[in-house]
Amino acid sequence: QQVLRTPGSMETLIKVGYSMVALEKGVKRAHILAPENGALVQELYTRDGCGTLISRDIYEGIRRADVNDVSGIYDLIDPLVRAGTLVPRPKSALEKDITGYYVYTRDGLIVATGQLKRFEGGFAEIGCLVVNKDYRKGGRGDAMLGYLERLSLQCGAQKVFVLSTQTMDWFIERGFREVSVDSLPPSRQAMYNKKRKSKIYMKEIDGERDLDAAEL
Repeated sequence: QQVLRTPGSMETLIKVGYSMVALEKGVKRAHILAPENGALVQELYTRDGCGTLISRDIYEGIRRADVNDVSGIYDLIDPLVRAGTLVPRPKSALEKDITGYYVYTRDGLIVATGQLKRFEGGFAEIGCLVVNKDYRKGGRGDAMLGYLERLSLQCGAQKVFVLSTQTMDWFIERGFREVSVDSLPPSRQAMYNKKRKSKIYMKEIDGERDLDAAEL
């Protein structure tokens, strides 16, 4: 309460109020900037800006991908495909399976993506989880993983697994443990590429409370 009484805080709240009124009257976005040289240019002509943005639309968030996202997903994952980290996914394959992909967008730019595949027996596979290198410190990987885990639960899958030929410390830190091929559902075992020798990590989710606790 004491903080809100300071002149600077009150001035900011007043500007927020004006911004909300503008949005209610049809303005799509309102920007609050500090009176500094170059602030306006940086705010309007860079994606991350330098001020406070209040928006009517979804400026940043996760949604199901559609065919218009194919090129963006392809460009995001291509460096990892070239490095051998990801299995090649041509644009035709992405377009065919696009309903299984989800994207994290920021002002229209795809900064992260992930794929969710359902299998029999209450299993789901999370694949192609990639975050733009310029946005990896913002918790967007955790946000995407948490989103896909919750979707798995909603689909009736409590056992979520991932495959990779790379170090999986990031997933281990988030509750996954290494398992054998025999732990996969039969249909996924049949598709397992033995030549690639991917490691398999699995996580069992008891319910929403498990995920809530992990995100605290």
